[in-house]
Amino acid sequence: MTVQRLDDVGIVVGDLKAAPEFFVELGLELEGEALNEELWAAARLVGLDDQRVGVAMIRTREGRGRIELAKHHTPKAMGSP
Repeated sequence: MTVQRLDDVGIVVGDLKAAPEFFVELGLELEGEALNEELWAAARLVGLDDQRVGVAMIRTREGRGRIELAKHHTPKAMGSP
């Protein structure tokens, strides 16, 4: 099975080491990985202080579509009431 079309998608995952493997099995490629601790990302993009996020970029083979897999390390998620 192969992916026919994909637009840009963002997915929050619990395991950033295992998640890309799933998409590689579908025929996509791992483009790169990074750890984002930049202050501008927290303040301007999501409005959270002390943000630390691991990111893996997955792309379709022709490079037109991308999936951004994100694992939030800080701040800690709030539990359900």
